[in-house]
Amino acid sequence: MSADAEKTFDIVILGGGSGGYACALRGAELGLSVALVEKSKLGGTCLHQGCIPTKALLHAAEVADSAREGEKFGVKSTFESVDMSGVHRYKDGVVSRLHKGLQSLVKGKSIEYVEGEGRLVAPDTVEVGGRRLTGRNVVLATGSYAKSLPGLEVSGRIMTSEQALELDFVPPRVVVLGGGVIGVEFASVFKSFGSEVTIVEALPRLVAAEDESVSKQLERSFRKRKIAFRTGVRFEGATQNGDTVTVSLEGGETIETDLLLVAVGRGPVTDGLGYEEAGVRLDRGYVVTDDRCRTGVPGVFAVGDIVPGLQLAHRGFAQGIFVAEEIAGLAPAPVDDLGIPRVTYCDPEIASVGLTETQAREKYGDVEVFEYGLGGNGKSQILQTQGFVKLVREKDGPVVGVHMIGARMGEQVGEAQLIYNWEALPSDVASLVHAHPTQNEALGEAHMALAGKPLHVHA
Repeated sequence: MSADAEKTFDIVILGGGSGGYACALRGAELGLSVALVEKSKLGGTCLHQGCIPTKALLHAAEVADSAREGEKFGVKSTFESVDMSGVHRYKDGVVSRLHKGLQSLVKGKSIEYVEGEGRLVAPDTVEVGGRRLTGRNVVLATGSYAKSLPGLEVSGRIMTSEQALELDFVPPRVVVLGGGVIGVEFASVFKSFGSEVTIVEALPRLVAAEDESVSKQLERSFRKRKIAFRTGVRFEGATQNGDTVTVSLEGGETIETDLLLVAVGRGPVTDGLGYEEAGVRLDRGYVVTDDRCRTGVPGVFAVGDIVPGLQLAHRGFAQGIFVAEEIAGLAPAPVDDLGIPRVTYCDPEIASVGLTETQAREKYGDVEVFEYGLGGNGKSQILQTQGFVKLVREKDGPVVGVHMIGARMGEQVGEAQLIYNWEALPSDVASLVHAHPTQNEALGEAHMALAGKPLHVHA
């Protein structure tokens, strides 16, 4: 028996994305012996096909809009075209630098990093490339994949976000199937790059998981940007003919397009990995866990996108840290999904934390709601953005939901999540001084109004 087979690690982690590598780094920091298995590249979907490259595209899109709209600000700039090879050089450079930094971190922590496709062959053993890694604890962190719809083949001009990230041209017309986070982000990018964009969403509104007033504002903003959308309409099929895709909707309507982007969500990567054979319970492919990320099989945990709930890199990251600390005996507080900030990086940006107004009314019955329009915010006027900050509080109690839409609102969600997670009263936040002129002031003004002392609010 080899030395490799004889060694038992404190933690064996299957998957090197946000949840897996965070667990590995924190575990090693706490003095635990760690093995980390990744079949592709360290950093997973978030770093290589998700958060980082898509946000780089969104920034390039913002630069394109700035060039196009310079005259509004007295700057004589012109927009010529988007050079996709240049965009990819910029995007890939960002990803490469972060990837190298992450590799260096893992190497510096004395983590046993194993490249290859791993499989759970026993509750305490992961097999990869003929090698068996045994752990006192095993953490499943295999992430998610871009889903399609039954009968819709992803090929050619029908693609998911993963293929769209490598496009070498700007399509004249794009249909985006799905009006959730990924759909509206890519719709925003393509419009800024010069495409004619139509979103098709079966649900009654765009970003249906967000507060309804946020959806309405986004729809108004998209109409102003001339991004078309069809909500409450079901997709029936698509056929390709050369470089053209014909999209069929219910009722016999068809749309001709140059590219169909399938953005109908992400599914868990759990199939064929030995989870059920080892006793791990799955529900529609997701790993069932309790609030401490335990699977029901002693010593086996699961984190990230394979666990039902928000599919966000920072959720997986937080869960990975939580599990490492749990294994180390630190008894950390569980990660609460409602306390996790959510950001959609379209233009305008959406940021939220906590309960929507509808959810709060269902839970508490009597709630107070206030919307502070960005029209009264100096920095928002400078940026020429529209939107609002909406607060939802339990009647005479703490703020239980913060919902924001407008340029750069993602940067405001840090304070918003502290407000929610620390169960702050409006008066607690109203007494804090917010720098002027910043969009952050809008949060302060909204809380001042809800605390009974509105200043920049019309009666």
